[in-house]
Amino acid sequence: MNEKLSFENTEIAFRHSTNADLDRAYWLFKVINVNLLVKIGPPITNFAMKIGLPIKGLIKATIFKHFCGGETIEECSKTTSNLAAGGVGTILDYSVEGEDSEQVFDSTRDEIIRTILTAAKSKSIPLTVFKVTGVARFALLEKLDAGLKLSVDEQLEWQTAQDRVLAICEMAHSEGVPVMIDAEESWIQKTIDHLALNMMRFFNKETNIVYNTYQLYRHDKLASLIADHAVAELEGFILGAKIVRGAYMEKERKRAEEKGYASPIQPNKEATDRDYNDAIIYCADNVNNIAFVAGTHNEESCRLLADLLNEKKIEHKNPHVYFSQLLGMSDNLSFNLANANYNVAKYVPYGPVKAVLPYLFRRAQENTAIAGQMSRELSLISKERKRRGAA
Repeated sequence: MNEKLSFENTEIAFRHSTNADLDRAYWLFKVINVNLLVKIGPPITNFAMKIGLPIKGLIKATIFKHFCGGETIEECSKTTSNLAAGGVGTILDYSVEGEDSEQVFDSTRDEIIRTILTAAKSKSIPLTVFKVTGVARFALLEKLDAGLKLSVDEQLEWQTAQDRVLAICEMAHSEGVPVMIDAEESWIQKTIDHLALNMMRFFNKETNIVYNTYQLYRHDKLASLIADHAVAELEGFILGAKIVRGAYMEKERKRAEEKGYASPIQPNKEATDRDYNDAIIYCADNVNNIAFVAGTHNEESCRLLADLLNEKKIEHKNPHVYFSQLLGMSDNLSFNLANANYNVAKYVPYGPVKAVLPYLFRRAQENTAIAGQMSRELSLISKERKRRGAA
């Protein structure tokens, strides 16, 4: 057991936060904790933005400031420096969603490449990330996943989309910067998985460059991880795996019910937790040819991995092992793990305020759905505010 590692140390967790930062976080989580506001907030905000009400400044000063690094890569530099001061890396995440034009896809590819070039110049940015739907049309991926025949135009469109992914991964390989491909909805994930594994075949022969993402709230993803590792061993490349619980549970269950197929989601949280921890154990057991990022806000899973590294005498700074959390959440995990010399990096989303709103609303809605998460955040912030007041 790693007795020195404590997730209760709020002095370390919030050392990077000013009193004003803590106050803003306290009231923000108080509001998020009120489910009604989270439900009615998105449509009201979208309507206000649409008709031109001046609420951008309010959003940017509150929820955007807490969960995002800025509107541009350059605006993220202050957040990157702040995290680095506490030993935590940055993962620049261009979080523009819901676009579907070829021009926007090209622009997004170029922006993702900019994150890679920025990371190549900074030790504070150890990982990069993108979504395939940022560079390819969702409906096209859906058609591919369903095994439907593509028209000639669609075949050309798909080739162009693959070329964008290839360009991103080629730049990552050229600059020696690992890039993670995020997981998405189950009805486009098979195509993404196939694409990610192909990129690993090209670029992961000597070191870990490309990572796929495994959502363990799906009951089939532990088996997928093990199967992909077998392929990597057979073909002689390193498997890159980001291990997460998942982000589309309600959406997945609703679609399965509407369309009358068996839900891909685990029957309960216990099954998700079991598979998540089993995935971490499997990766740690095969750390020589699996590079993995444990993306989790679960204290038990973080403790498990920290202890596993000690038990197996795996160096805390082994480049094949990272812990990861989202900016604005679970600082007690990120900064205390970093303080104990583990590799840690936070997702730092950025983009124009209006374009990032879907991401922000999803964060708020997911947070209220996680039992105890908001009360945990609030209790830690309250504890640190009290500690500072008593100092």
